[in-house]
Amino acid sequence: MDDISKNTTRYRTGLEVRRSVLGDPHVDRAEDAATDFDRPFQHLITEAAWGTVWARPGWSKRERSIVTLALLAALGHDEEVAMHVRATANTGASRDDICEAFLHVAIYAGVPAANRAFRIAKEVFAQMDENAHA
Repeated sequence: MDDISKNTTRYRTGLEVRRSVLGDPHVDRAEDAATDFDRPFQHLITEAAWGTVWARPGWSKRERSIVTLALLAALGHDEEVAMHVRATANTGASRDDICEAFLHVAIYAGVPAANRAFRIAKEVFAQMDENAHA
């Protein structure tokens, strides 16, 4: 990906939002791991997801975080659920918010999806709590 495409306003905005939600270490790892093969994908998600959807006015990062977690859980995207549970430290979504989102998943997308999401969130919370006390 050439430098010109990284200089678009949407890309720069997306990178700023992505870093504010996922944290610099996560974004740095993703960028460092990018190859010529998947660099266009990294660019796409930075512009489209983070620079367009997450940067829209009207909803807070907390609200977007809750909706994102519910959708990822409903779709069974376990790694993304874990990543976005960790991101709640930056978005302001509380553990109670996550619980409520996963209760909705249970009713509207199925108990197995919610059960899996609760399990993942509990594991991530345990790691976060351990790191906070270290």
